[in-house]
Amino acid sequence: MITFYLMSLTNCRGSYASLSCSEKTRSLHFRHLARKVDFVEGAKAYNLSCSVQRRKLSAALNTGDGHPSFSISEEEEEESEVSVSQLNHETSTFLSKWSPPRYLWRGLSAFILAGQVIMKVMKGKIHWKNTLQQLKRVGPKSVGVCLLTSAFVGMAFTIQFVREFTRLGLNRSIGGVLALAFSRELSPVITSIVVAGRIGSAFAAELGTMQVSEQTDTLRVLGTDPVDYLVTPRVLASCIALPFLTLMCFLVGMASSALLADGVYGININIILDSAQRALRSWDIISAMLKSGVFGLIISVVSCAWGVTTLGGAKGVGESTTSAVVISLVGIFIADFVLSYCFFQGAGDSLKSCV
Repeated sequence: MITFYLMSLTNCRGSYASLSCSEKTRSLHFRHLARKVDFVEGAKAYNLSCSVQRRKLSAALNTGDGHPSFSISEEEEEESEVSVSQLNHETSTFLSKWSPPRYLWRGLSAFILAGQVIMKVMKGKIHWKNTLQQLKRVGPKSVGVCLLTSAFVGMAFTIQFVREFTRLGLNRSIGGVLALAFSRELSPVITSIVVAGRIGSAFAAELGTMQVSEQTDTLRVLGTDPVDYLVTPRVLASCIALPFLTLMCFLVGMASSALLADGVYGININIILDSAQRALRSWDIISAMLKSGVFGLIISVVSCAWGVTTLGGAKGVGESTTSAVVISLVGIFIADFVLSYCFFQGAGDSLKSCV
């Protein structure tokens, strides 16, 4: 009995020991697992920190050729990407705020307007009533000031030519020189200057006032094209009227020069007229009229373009008017040089028959 009790007690102790050993082994296993989990999490965190960590630029001598070899780091790549994005943003911001100078887009608008007028004329879209009104305004109403200016300019040139040519004994060449000067240069340029000051300023002021008061927008709402109704008649009137004004100014300038030479300097008027007749060619008159047509186109297109691009109320109208006249005069002088260079090349022989 006692022996059985001792054996059972021994079995219980062994089972308890084995149970305790298994529990210890299990607890040890869980401890190692926890440590392993902690180590894995730490490794992940370390790898994450290493991936976030930036590298720096490294340089080392190349053993092959002795030159240093550089490696681009991730830090500089990221910084370069940021700098490029900032530069693109600044460029886009600058371009969004930048606007072209006013004279630039006004000049472009003048060329566009000239192209529109040419297309309208080629298609036959001409408002004849307005064209006749503007033709009356540019032509007959401008005759007086053009002829008066041409007469006094002719007499001023006559004084200089007569004084110098008389000393050289070239009295028979005075009329030819005056005729060539008037037909080729003076008559078209003087007429265009007068018309630019009188008509060009009026065109710019009228269209500028209509623009700032939104009358041109009203025309568009009513279904009328402002180019057809306002611009094309003025351009046609200027291109048609100026050649005839130039021809009249040439005749008046020659007449006033002949009268001054006869009345003041004692040179017979027949000598002046005969010399002019021998020196002139038909191409001289044709070139003068062609120049005047081009000058009329420049005056009307620039004045109308500056008028329809007016901004800023009454002050803007005044600035557009002044600027239109100035730009028209500059355009006239430039075109005069270009046309003279194209029309009269080489040595001339017009004065051989006048000597």
